[in-house]
Amino acid sequence: MQLVCLDLEGVLVPEIWIEFSERTGIAELRRTTRDEPDYDKLMKGRLALLEQHRLGLPDIQKVIADMGPLAGAKEFLDALRQDYQVIILSDTFYEFAMPLMKQLGMPTLFCHKLETNAQGFLVNYHLRMPNQKREAVKRFKEINFDVIAAGDSYNDTAMLAEAHAGILFHAPENVIREFPQFAVTNTYAELRAAIDAAAERI
Repeated sequence: MQLVCLDLEGVLVPEIWIEFSERTGIAELRRTTRDEPDYDKLMKGRLALLEQHRLGLPDIQKVIADMGPLAGAKEFLDALRQDYQVIILSDTFYEFAMPLMKQLGMPTLFCHKLETNAQGFLVNYHLRMPNQKREAVKRFKEINFDVIAAGDSYNDTAMLAEAHAGILFHAPENVIREFPQFAVTNTYAELRAAIDAAAERI
């Protein structure tokens, strides 16, 4: 049985923090896992910026409510789910992602949780577990799935390496350069072709 694991942001939906940065004018919030490999450092910086600017979860959710999937993402995902089991492995948070999941037809999502105070300000984040993308792929392999994984950022590379086949999708040049072992795709048609080719090989 073959299982496809996909990242969410940058693969199926826009980068939430970049969108929020553009709406608020806070340039520092544009940093994502494409720029910073240390996720804890990235998140602590985001929480500090939100506190500094007195912005809370409702402010971010307002932006997300106006977002939708990337063009062609739902069609790609619908077709993929006809032929493969598909699980979304993301370092986003359920509090951010659920409106977007509804627009994608509610695929299975493994991600993290946020902690807010009574005023709705973000005070902490809680990882479901460390290195959850790689660990999930390991467990899927242990229960006899052939795993194909696709993502775009530094935080996807351990997942791609652990999978039987790893594919970069619309990744920045720095990630492509540092991880030449992974196939590179830039459109959903290319990604689907790479998934199908990997499925034939493994």
